[in-house]
Amino acid sequence: MRIEGFVNFRDTGGIPLTAGEATRPGVLFRSDAPSALTAQGLSELAATPIGVVVDFRTELERRSAPDVLPATRPVRLVQLEVLEGALPGLASVSRDAVPDARQLARIFAALPTLGDLYVAMLVHGAGAFAEVARLVAGYVPDEPSAVLVHCTAGKDRTGVAVALLLDAVGARRDAIVADYASSADNLAGPWTERVQQGIAALGVPLTPAVVELTTGTPPEAIERALAWVDAKHGGSAQYLRSGGLTEADLEGLRRALVG
Repeated sequence: MRIEGFVNFRDTGGIPLTAGEATRPGVLFRSDAPSALTAQGLSELAATPIGVVVDFRTELERRSAPDVLPATRPVRLVQLEVLEGALPGLASVSRDAVPDARQLARIFAALPTLGDLYVAMLVHGAGAFAEVARLVAGYVPDEPSAVLVHCTAGKDRTGVAVALLLDAVGARRDAIVADYASSADNLAGPWTERVQQGIAALGVPLTPAVVELTTGTPPEAIERALAWVDAKHGGSAQYLRSGGLTEADLEGLRRALVG
């Protein structure tokens, strides 16, 4: 499925499960920010079963590129701000201030790996990720109740959230990693070039670490995140419980994504 104006949109249906078969299509979608949807793209989005859109971006990101959603039918927008992932270090910058070149240079000079960034998300984001699981658990067949989760690129905050939900319902780890890693190919081309040109224009060197952080999806990054969840919580289902997900919610999530 393609929607004009998205570069990293996809349905998570069809992900193989450890018990056999695969996740249900038409329930959980993921994407980059829907800020550049064309009229055709809006019409195409309205034709999907998506009824809930979850935005992980910060207030500054949302102001810079607001969501564009169909006006032809109701779509519920849920904002679950996850600071880690906007850009490492930006969580310490005032929400009302755009960082200058010197601030950005300091931030990029102290870059974590993507794996470290994802662990930071997990440490602070259990409540937000559990809320996404709860929203997906509310899926009702034959109603526009599917959930679309997005951040800016649809690779980091979105990637961690989707990996957690898929892992919690028994998706195969290799398939979760493959879905995560595919974002880099989707973003390659004009989107990546535009991001890198913007970084270079600020005087920030495009080192391999900067390139990976802003446009990459190396498998070892999401593997690191899932390994941390295993070590600290005994798995993704238990991690989501630590964020407030109930057993009834978890069962609803399984029904929605597995059937």
